[in-house]
Amino acid sequence: MLGIHEIWLFILSGVLLNITPGPDSVYVIGRSMQMGWRGGAAAALGISCGCFVHVAAAAIGLSALLMASSTAFSILKLVGAAYLVVTGLQMLWSRPVLAPGLDEPVRSSLRRVFLQGVFTNALNPKVALFFLAFLPQFVAADSPHKPLAFLTLGLIFIFTGTLWCLVLAAFAAKAADRLRHSEGAVAWVNRALGSLFIYLGIRVAMLETR
Repeated sequence: MLGIHEIWLFILSGVLLNITPGPDSVYVIGRSMQMGWRGGAAAALGISCGCFVHVAAAAIGLSALLMASSTAFSILKLVGAAYLVVTGLQMLWSRPVLAPGLDEPVRSSLRRVFLQGVFTNALNPKVALFFLAFLPQFVAADSPHKPLAFLTLGLIFIFTGTLWCLVLAAFAAKAADRLRHSEGAVAWVNRALGSLFIYLGIRVAMLETR
C-alpha cells in the first residue's frame, strides 16, 4: 500500500521511540504538574502539531531542500535556538501559576503552552533530520506515491506519540495534584522547564550545518 513496507515494524519502532524519555516527555509532565491534565494535553497537542509541520515538509520535499542548503539550515537553527532560549528565560523569570480554573487567563495560558509545544518542534531542525532519516526506511524506493506514503507514516507516528503523551499527562497530573497548589513546587517546575528549554536552545545552536 503506497509503497509502504514492514508497517508493523514501523509502528513498533515508533512506539518504542515515543515512549523513550526525552525533552517532549519532560515538557508534557512539567506542564501537567503545573496546570493539570489540560496543561499536559495542550503541551502534547502542540508537540504533535509541531511534528506535523516537519512530516508535511518531508512529504513535499521541503525538508530535503532545507537539509541541502546550509544557509537555510543555519537560519532555521538560529531562529529555533533563539526561541528556545528566550522561552526558557521567560520561564525562569515568570511568577508561579497555581492550579487553574476555567477563566480567560487559564485559556490564555493553555494557548501559550500549546504554541510553545508547536514552535519547540517546528523550529527544531533536529526533528526534520529525524523524520528524513526514519520515514524513508519504510517506503519502497520505486514507490510512485512517496509524498502520500511519508504523510501516512508521519501521521501514524504522531498519533501513537500523542496517545503516549496524553497518558503521561494524565498520570503526571494525578500524581502532582497536591503539588500544583504549592507555589514553591510550581516555581521549581518553572525553573526545571526553563532550564530544559535553554539547554535545548544551546544544543540546537551547536548543530552542524552540513
